Amino acid sequence: MTAANCSKDELEALKREAWTKLLHVTSGHASKADVEALKLWCAQSPHHAEAFAQVSGRWRVFGKAIENVAQIGRPVGAEADARTRMPIGRRAFLVGALGASAAGAAVMIARPPMGLWPSPGEFAADYRTVTGERRHIALAERASVDMNTRTSLNVRAASDGGDQIELIGGEAAFATRSRPVEVIAGNGRARADDAQFSIRHNGSEICVTCLEGSVDVQQDGRAATLQKRQQVVYDDRNLGHVQSVDPVMVTAWREGELLFQNEPLARVVEEINRYRPGRIILVNEALGQRRFTAQFRLDRLEVVITQLKATFGARVVSLPGGVVLVS
Repeated sequence: MTAANCSKDELEALKREAWTKLLHVTSGHASKADVEALKLWCAQSPHHAEAFAQVSGRWRVFGKAIENVAQIGRPVGAEADARTRMPIGRRAFLVGALGASAAGAAVMIARPPMGLWPSPGEFAADYRTVTGERRHIALAERASVDMNTRTSLNVRAASDGGDQIELIGGEAAFATRSRPVEVIAGNGRARADDAQFSIRHNGSEICVTCLEGSVDVQQDGRAATLQKRQQVVYDDRNLGHVQSVDPVMVTAWREGELLFQNEPLARVVEEINRYRPGRIILVNEALGQRRFTAQFRLDRLEVVITQLKATFGARVVSLPGGVVLVS
C-alpha cells in the first residue's frame, strides 16, 4: 500500500486492525512470536506504522496487563508468580510501550491512566464508591451526602461546629440545613449553611452547581456566589463565569438516569465509561464529533451499544474485560 492508493477508509481499516493487535499483545496471552508479528505488520508500509503509532498513543488504558502490575496490596508471592508466568515478549513490549522506569511506575500509580484503578489517596479515603455504585451518607442530623460512582471523600469536624469535606475525586451532592458545610476540591472550596449543591471533580476541572439556597465558592483568592440553578467551573488557574443550568441534567444520576442533550458522542461515551466496568473506545474520531441526545437507565447500560449501532450504524467489536471498540 502506497501513499497514492491509500484511501481514508483503508486508513481507518488499518487503525481498527492496529487496535486489535495492540489489545492482543497487552492481554497477557501474547507470545514473543506475537510481538515479532506485530513488528512485521508495522513494517509493511508507512501507513501501517502510522496507524499503530496513533493507536498506541491514544491507548493509555492497558487493561489487565497494567492492572496486574499496579494492583496495590497484592501479596508478594502472587506478584512473583505473575512475573514468572509473564511471556517474555509481552514484558518486552510493555517496557518499550510504557517506558516502565521506577519513576514512570510511580507516576502511573499516583495518577492512574483514565481511572483504571483507584489512586492511593482514593484507597485511603474515609468513604469511597466503586464503578456503578452510589451511596448516601448522613453526616449529622441536618447534613448529608449522596456519592456518585467512583467517588472518594474524607470527612472531618470543622472548628465552627460544622463539617469539612475533602472531595478527592468523583461527584457528590450535598444537603445542609442550618449547619455549616465546607467542601474542598482541588485548590478551591465551596461553603454553605442552608443549601443543596453538587460538586464534580474529575480530572483538572471542578464544577459546582447550586440546587437550592446559595453557595459561596472560592478559588485561589477569587470568589463567586451561586444561587439556585447556577453553576461555576474552576481549575488550578482560574475561576470561570457563573452560568445558568438545568439542575435536572446535572443530578439525573441521583434518580438512576443519565441524560444527554445534543452532546458530542465522545463526551457521551466518556460519561458512560464512569458507570460501567471495562471501557467503550471510539476508534473513529469523526464519529466522536457526532451529536447525540439520549436517556439511559444506570441499571440498563447494556442498551448503549445497541443504540449506537441503530443510531449511527456503528461497527462494534466486543473484547474480553468489557472492552468495546466502536467505529
